[in-house]
Amino acid sequence: MIDLSLLSQPMTISDEQVQFYNTHNFIKIKSVLSDEIVDYFNQHISAKVKEINTNTVPLNNRDTYGKAFLQLFNLWEIDPVIKELVFSKRLASIASQLMQVDGVRLYHDQALFKEASGGITPWHADQYYWPLASDKTVTAWIPLQKITLDMGPLEFSAGSQAVHQGRELSIGDESEQKIGQRLRVTDFKHVITPFDVGEISFHSGWVFHRAGANQTHTTRKVMTVIYMEKDMRLKAPENDGQRNDWEKWCPGAKIDEIIDSPLNPILFAQTTE
Repeated sequence: MIDLSLLSQPMTISDEQVQFYNTHNFIKIKSVLSDEIVDYFNQHISAKVKEINTNTVPLNNRDTYGKAFLQLFNLWEIDPVIKELVFSKRLASIASQLMQVDGVRLYHDQALFKEASGGITPWHADQYYWPLASDKTVTAWIPLQKITLDMGPLEFSAGSQAVHQGRELSIGDESEQKIGQRLRVTDFKHVITPFDVGEISFHSGWVFHRAGANQTHTTRKVMTVIYMEKDMRLKAPENDGQRNDWEKWCPGAKIDEIIDSPLNPILFAQTTE
């Protein structure tokens, strides 16, 4: 039986790492999880994705977004093993430190499986879709195996949270073209590096990011967990994506009030350490 106790142990990061995140709005941290834990969840999440995936449209017949990945949400609700990873205090404690808040709630999780020969993930900012009143959000991008450059690892435009042009675009061909064009005339560093097993990236809701195509014959398997500060309030939605997210991921939450629905539990708080 595998020992998952590491998941319940908060992980302290350095002041330098927090400062790096504050400047660039992303960070990659090595050895967050052990090889054994990553392999365990790789096998379990892969089996669950295979079981519940309903997308049978061939890659060539999908649009750009559909070619980017298979996307399955809130696996924690249907699988108690996956819930152990999503509710991990180790991951949530890192998110809390990076945002410099005293606790975090779950927004939602999602599996992102970029199939063999899958297409690019266009430039975008996640928070376009979120009806959240502040930018105190962070996504943990958790590779379930070693990810090489030709598999399409996550890429960042470091510090691009300062750019407002492009925030109004949903993910797709237009965002890839217009945001990419905008970023090419800035001084923000384009960061693309492989991921080791156990290495996890954390990025804010407004930093621009993308991923290349998967040029291999192996599925690129990633689990993500999106966190928000524990006192996050719901804002009036500004587009259809935000209205959809309010209904799906914050059911019953009210505008201008703290999002405290059954789907948004507190995963880490300083007072519970």
